Amino acid sequence: MAGLADSGSNPDVDLLYDINGLAKAAPPWFDHVMEFVGEYGVLFGLLAMVLWCWWGVRRRGGPDAASSVAALVWAPLAAGVAVLVNVPIRGFVERPRPFNDHEGLEVLVDGKDDFSFVSDHATLCMALAVGLFLANRRFGLVALVLGLLGGFIRVYMGVHYPTDVVGGLALGTAVALLLSPLAMALLTPLTRAVERSPKAGWLVAARPQGQRRRVAERSRG
Repeated sequence: MAGLADSGSNPDVDLLYDINGLAKAAPPWFDHVMEFVGEYGVLFGLLAMVLWCWWGVRRRGGPDAASSVAALVWAPLAAGVAVLVNVPIRGFVERPRPFNDHEGLEVLVDGKDDFSFVSDHATLCMALAVGLFLANRRFGLVALVLGLLGGFIRVYMGVHYPTDVVGGLALGTAVALLLSPLAMALLTPLTRAVERSPKAGWLVAARPQGQRRRVAERSRG
C-alpha cells in the first residue's frame, strides 16, 4: 500500500502524504497546537458557538424564539445521530488507520486503534456546523469553516485519509439536513411548551421580572 504513494497511482494516499508532510516540516510546538485543536479545539469551539447563539436567542426573545432554540437543540442532536449512523459504516468498511498501512507518516496522537472510515471527528463537526447554519446563517458560516478546518487537521495529524474526512463531512451534512424537518416538527412544540413554563421558560426566552410573575400567576390560576 505504501508503494502506491510513490507511484502516484492512489490520489488519496498521495494527498495524505502531502498534507501530513506539513506536520514534519512544522516546529514541534505547532504540531502540539494542531493536535489539541484537532482532538478537542474545533469540537469545543463549535459547541461554544451553539451556546453563544442560544444565549443571544433567549436574550432577544420574540415570537420566533422557540423555533430558533429548537433549531439550536437539533445541532448537537444531529451530531449524535450522525455518529450513531457511522458505527455500522465503520464496522462494515473496516478500513485500518493510515499509519497501519503506510510508513513515514508523522502521527501526532497515539492510541488510535479503531477503524478509519468514516471519520467520527469530521462527522461530528460537520453535523454541528450544518445544524448551526440552519439555525443562524452568520454563526453557521463560521462554523462551516471550522468544520472544514477540523477535517483538514485530522489528515495533518496522520490519523485519517482524506476520503475518511470527506466521508465524514458528507455524512454529517446529510444527517443534519435530511432529518432537520422531522427534528423541527418534534422539537418546536417541545421548546414552545418549555417557553410557557414559569420555571423553565428562561431556557427559551428571557422575560422581565414582571412578565415572569404574570406568567407564574396565570399558570397557578
